[in-house]
Amino acid sequence: MKRVSTTTVKKRIVTVFLFGLLLLGVIVFRLGYVQFVLGEELMEKADESWSRDITFEPDRGNILDRNGDVLAENVSAPSVMVVPRQIENPEETAERIANILELPVDEAYGYLTENENIVRIHPEGRKISENQEEALRTLNTDGLYLAKDSKRHYPYDDNLAHVLGFTGIDNQGLMGLELYYDDNLSGEEGSLSYYSDAKGGRLDQLADSYTSPEDGLNLKTTIDSKVQTIIERELDLAVSQYNPDQALAIAVNPKTGGVLGMSSRPTFNPENYQEVDASIFDRNLPIWSTYEPGSTFKIITLAAALEENVVDLREDTFYDPGYIMVDGVRINSWKKGGHGEQTFLEVVQNSSNPGFVVLGQKLGEEKLFSYIRNFGFGKKTGIDLQGEGNGILFDPEDIGQVELATTSFGQGVSVTPIQQVMAISAAVNGGELYQPFIAKEWIDPQTNEVAEKVEPILKENVITESTSEEVRHALESVVAEGTGRPAYVDGYRVGGKTGTAQKVGPDGNYMQNNYIVSFMGFAPADDPEIVVYVAVDNPKDTVQFGGVVSAPIAGTIIGDSLRAMGVEPREGGPDREYTWPEQPKVEVPDLIGLNKNELTEYQTNLSIETSGSGEHIIDQAPSPDTQLEEGSTVRIYLSDENGRE
Repeated sequence: MKRVSTTTVKKRIVTVFLFGLLLLGVIVFRLGYVQFVLGEELMEKADESWSRDITFEPDRGNILDRNGDVLAENVSAPSVMVVPRQIENPEETAERIANILELPVDEAYGYLTENENIVRIHPEGRKISENQEEALRTLNTDGLYLAKDSKRHYPYDDNLAHVLGFTGIDNQGLMGLELYYDDNLSGEEGSLSYYSDAKGGRLDQLADSYTSPEDGLNLKTTIDSKVQTIIERELDLAVSQYNPDQALAIAVNPKTGGVLGMSSRPTFNPENYQEVDASIFDRNLPIWSTYEPGSTFKIITLAAALEENVVDLREDTFYDPGYIMVDGVRINSWKKGGHGEQTFLEVVQNSSNPGFVVLGQKLGEEKLFSYIRNFGFGKKTGIDLQGEGNGILFDPEDIGQVELATTSFGQGVSVTPIQQVMAISAAVNGGELYQPFIAKEWIDPQTNEVAEKVEPILKENVITESTSEEVRHALESVVAEGTGRPAYVDGYRVGGKTGTAQKVGPDGNYMQNNYIVSFMGFAPADDPEIVVYVAVDNPKDTVQFGGVVSAPIAGTIIGDSLRAMGVEPREGGPDREYTWPEQPKVEVPDLIGLNKNELTEYQTNLSIETSGSGEHIIDQAPSPDTQLEEGSTVRIYLSDENGRE
């Protein structure tokens, strides 16, 4: 028998010990690496493997008008979530939910047997109705979950549709304010996490983890819902009366650039936007459409001429024979035979094209186009909506005497409605060009505190206050004595300018008997609170003039809006001139307290109706000093007692 020496044994023991120590060190190192280096990653993977998440959508922020009225809100509409491994009887369950959600049984069965942790039934199970929600709850079936969800609701239906926009199935903003401010409105998702075994069964011994959703911020806008309702009403009436190709209206606060109202026709209901062609909801005409502005653009030429002191409106005169020759090209006045000898104030009142050509020539190319650019034309205004147009101006190298002449009265250039509104706002507000905006404040929905306030952005001062005052006076005379008379509003001082622009066809030539007729108005003329622009594209069965079609619409919007905004009537403006067949309005006399036999002393062109019995007039409607059309009815109320104290 071979004997092993003690030394050899010791060496073997030491070797085994060292090997074991090395192995132990490797194990310890590996455990430490896994614990301290890979631990967090492995824990996340394990958590993902064992946990199941049900997401909870946050409430999208409401959109409000400037007075807090809701323009866009959320209504509850939960969505159906399925955990297939928890469904004990998929065949029976499929039949039940198929009937409730109105989808084929085999499709429902497919959702219930998918090899997924959590399945969303889409789209039939998205944003279900109250009746469907109640029916699913009564099933009381394991594996069926109703996740909190909502859908967008617009209380005013199609009012302000292009501005508000709409959301998709996942409450994501797709157009308008909903898209532009999607990040602030959408909020952050929440979730309910629970743990399950390999078969998907819920592990009740482990606590669920709930993360609450973070709701989006509420957006308070500059929109006045009363003004907006007035605009919508008047556009509907215009469409009914004139059947135009398109129509639009904008109202802004000239002192800040805040948009008070904006709409166009055709329109749509944001909750059912899929029912109309994309060309309708994709194009917000007040900021997207570009066209030759026509005579409303003359306000810019007027402001530039006054600022540069090239004309005295009351002293300087111009003879309009009905046309003017420029570099061999005949440019006609809108009135055949012209307006004859006029002051330049009458040139403005009569909207004489040849007169404005002369103003443009007095300014010269460099100065006129410099003012046009300074007033914001040829570039986007920066309004907080998607899809704004730039407009088109002549390239400097292409400007000749004819281009200078036509630009002076609004032909040959292409502008957007919002550019015009902001430019004219600057012309009448003291010379300050503002960036238009709609978002006014961001409000925390939990505390109702203002999280962020949007301040007006003043771009630049384009003319002086004294020039702006002259512009206001001239444009007020246009409404009182010139082509804008149909926009006159009793009790308020209104200024404005008509526009009639011939449209350019697909072949690049002007179309016959196809015009965009418009009116730009503001009030009160001495301290403007509102600027309104109305444009009607190709009105039918009428004379296509801005003064005939658009001025009355704008006048009604201005008058009703001022009253809705609480702006008091003002005196001091020029009296309206009447031309045949127009008739001055009749002032209602104060009849209260009179004996009915004394009515014969009041010879008016009003019709009198009586109510009650007796000899004395105790009340009347309308009230004294009201202005009425000739032949209107005044109702008086009789009693045996005297109506005066």
